[in-house]
Amino acid sequence: QVQLVESGGGSVQAGGSLRLSCAASGLTFNNKAMAWFRQAPGMEREFVAAISSSSLRRYEDAVKGRFTISRDNAKNTVYLQMNSLKPEDTAVYYCAVARTFFATSYDYWGQGTQVTVSS
Repeated sequence: QVQLVESGGGSVQAGGSLRLSCAASGLTFNNKAMAWFRQAPGMEREFVAAISSSSLRRYEDAVKGRFTISRDNAKNTVYLQMNSLKPEDTAVYYCAVARTFFATSYDYWGQGTQVTVSS
C-alpha cells in the first residue's frame, strides 16, 4: 500500500527556517509528481508547492521566494525548505501524490506535520 510520512515540523520564531520531509513508499516514486499542501485552523486545505518527475516546480504566490520544494529519488523523499517563516505560515503541512504536475486531484495523502511560527 502507498504510505506518505511527513516529518520535520515544529515551532520556530518568525524569520526562522524549517525543512519538512515526506518519505514515500509503496509506489514508483521516480515518475510521480509530488505536492505540499497546508491547512491552518478554521481554513481549507490550500496548495503550497509541487514538483514534477523532472523537477519542474510551481508554488503558491504566498510562499514564492521563501519556500523551495525538492526531491531525492534515491530516498523516495520530497522536501519543503521553508525560510523567512511568518506567523501566517502556521498550519498542518501535508504531502500528496499528484496525478500530473498540474493535477487538481490527488490520490494519496500523508497524515501531516505541524508547523507553528511565533511572532
